[in-house]
Amino acid sequence: MLKTERCTTPEALDALVDLALALWPGHSPSELTRELSGLLNHPEAALFLAERAGKAVGFAQCQLRRDYVEGATSSPVGYLEGIYVQPDYRRQGIARQLLAQCQGWAAEQGCREFASDCLLENRDSFAFHLQTGFQEVGRLICFVKPLP
Repeated sequence: MLKTERCTTPEALDALVDLALALWPGHSPSELTRELSGLLNHPEAALFLAERAGKAVGFAQCQLRRDYVEGATSSPVGYLEGIYVQPDYRRQGIARQLLAQCQGWAAEQGCREFASDCLLENRDSFAFHLQTGFQEVGRLICFVKPLP
């Protein structure tokens, strides 16, 4: 049986960090531990953990964004900062359930819109967003150059 719930205590932190490392491998465990522990009881953020048979299999992080959000017409906007389900557990509705909890939390915070983003080359994420009701509102190409 699948259980998803909001994490507000440090007991879930190790599982959250392990899953977050799979999603964001460029970060260190200590960096993600600091970041996620700071969000456990943050009034403008929520972390959700999905467990099957007592094993952590997915997580989602959402927050309120009060700055500009591409395509949004209200503020604050609930924002899906990250969502991840372990490969062996995909295509079982776990990500949808995590997303639903994020959206419910955002609605409780007074949001009228929920937004997200993904990299252009992440076709799986793009498909997930479209399948769960998101509409593409724009594309962005980022640039950087060194200064002399």
